[in-house]
Amino acid sequence: MEKVILFDGKDLNGWTQENGDAPLWDVRDGIMTVTRKHIVSKEVYQDAWIHLEFRTPFMPDASGQKRGNSGVFIQGRYEIQVLDSYGFEIPGKGDCGAFYNTHAPLVNACKPPMEWQMYDIVFRSPRTDAQGQITEYARATVFQNGIPVLNNVELKCSTKPMEVDLTSPGPLMLQDHLNPVSYRNIWMIHLPLKGSDQYEPG
Repeated sequence: MEKVILFDGKDLNGWTQENGDAPLWDVRDGIMTVTRKHIVSKEVYQDAWIHLEFRTPFMPDASGQKRGNSGVFIQGRYEIQVLDSYGFEIPGKGDCGAFYNTHAPLVNACKPPMEWQMYDIVFRSPRTDAQGQITEYARATVFQNGIPVLNNVELKCSTKPMEVDLTSPGPLMLQDHLNPVSYRNIWMIHLPLKGSDQYEPG
């Protein structure tokens, strides 16, 4: 399976703003950092394995959703929270590793702010019938820093309240939440929608 590089550390040629304009984020030393506006990948996908690394800033005077906040939106729809949630004993639906307001992470796998962390996401897109109606909702398994924090969870609705069509391919979106969160080493692998139903023993 071919690895598709979404961010190679050099430029944002593979990204745009949501309206199609050029992205405004800062890129230097192999890292991109949130400045203004969400950015979306030009690459779209259905089922996929997605890898990225992120670093939350040290913001000791902030708290809650104002402390190192960003988000990774699968297909531009389903938000996995990025936040400085280091040290929380029982993380909730708004903490790092959560599908925002839907599924809390099983455990807190966060490193301290200013340390690089990683998400590995295995995403299964919705399935539809011949009429285009959803028969199975999207599902995802998420590893944070090598630890499973979300295990095959069902995603019945988009984080975006106005999202209606959940069946088309979509991009990866990274959120601007007014905090200087950084990202690097972003890639994905398109996964087949179905494996073979044939078996010929050797």
